[in-house]
Amino acid sequence: GKTHTMTGGHVGFADRGIVPRAISLIYSEAAARPETNITIRLSYVEIYNELMFDLLTDVGVTDQSGDLTIVEDGRGTIQVRGLSTLVAGTEEQALHNFFEGDTNRHVAEHALNKGSTRSHVVFTIYIERRSRVESSEKIIYSKLHLVDLAGSERVKKTGTDGTMLKEATHINKSLTFLEQVVVALGNKNREHVPYRQSKLTHMLKDSLGGNCKTTMIANIWPESKMIEETTSTLRFATRMMRVSNDPTVNVHLDPHLLLRKYERQIKDLKQELTMYDTLAGRSRVQREDYTPDEQRELEAKLQEYLDGEGDVPEIGSLRMVYESFTLFKKLFHQVRQERDQRPERGLAASGTKDKPGEGSPTAERESEPREGEVGEYEEDSGLPGVGNFAPASSRPPKEETAGGLGDLGDVTDGAVTGADTRTLR
Repeated sequence: GKTHTMTGGHVGFADRGIVPRAISLIYSEAAARPETNITIRLSYVEIYNELMFDLLTDVGVTDQSGDLTIVEDGRGTIQVRGLSTLVAGTEEQALHNFFEGDTNRHVAEHALNKGSTRSHVVFTIYIERRSRVESSEKIIYSKLHLVDLAGSERVKKTGTDGTMLKEATHINKSLTFLEQVVVALGNKNREHVPYRQSKLTHMLKDSLGGNCKTTMIANIWPESKMIEETTSTLRFATRMMRVSNDPTVNVHLDPHLLLRKYERQIKDLKQELTMYDTLAGRSRVQREDYTPDEQRELEAKLQEYLDGEGDVPEIGSLRMVYESFTLFKKLFHQVRQERDQRPERGLAASGTKDKPGEGSPTAERESEPREGEVGEYEEDSGLPGVGNFAPASSRPPKEETAGGLGDLGDVTDGAVTGADTRTLR
């Protein structure tokens, strides 16, 4: 049957099932690759009446609540939260963990099977592989689900009742949901696959229609009285054959090791740049972050350049370019802030908006005579004052005379002689 196929019998080593054979093969391959560091972890979970139990923990199945939850991480990998994963360094340790967990399964007897398993179990082998020679931050992940399904039951043939009837109901229901998932995966036009209908299909999501290779072994009973069960099993296997996947290698990068690698590369590049600068006669090139004193010194040079008092600073490194742009931004904001505050200082000094105060630029401009206006004469000019400024339009019209300016006579000692009185008026 199914359990004998996966686990094996109890006669001898040659009678072992697929799980012990897979464990032996994996450790043999790991031993044949000394240039690769391989870490193997194990987990063993039982799905009984839609409850999930950890078979590798120190807590007994009867003492567990069965509330393990299935989650999906950022990479789309299915994980069981709270499920223990044990590191197995040797083949013997891995086999011991498997057989110890197998003894904790729910088993009962009915009319057709004295040792009928009443639950689905999933034994998972997690493999992490990284090279000992090449880049160590590159990790290849693999996961192998070895599933032992409970068989579907016809109650009229098994004659179960009570607790076993409840168990049979959950077994048949989960197998029905598994078949629905297989049918959906085999239909290329289906967009939705009902993985979440049961714990079994949800846990096997990335092992049925994900990045995987799936192999199914169908166990049948070649007798005429079991023709219905045999036909149903073969029909399910035919539907499983229609599911096709295109798996790829799961390669991930360890962020911590990748960070260390980048730090080493940056250090090596800085050393190479230092050697190049020394050979080129540039021994004072600044490549690290500027200190506050160095920032103030560079800011003074840039300020002299902006004021027209200095030349363009010599660019010695890319770090200096970054620092210069940062300081240019700082100086620009300072100038803009001073420009925005300048009108406010002018209004505060004048006290009023319409009447400028004494000493202000506006008052000084207004005190200067403008061209075309009549204003006060200087005291030593020899001419009588005519009062305050008057607009140019108030000047008396000029009468043209034959003598032109000569009619005004001569101005001597503050008096006008021989002037035309009409023109003066």
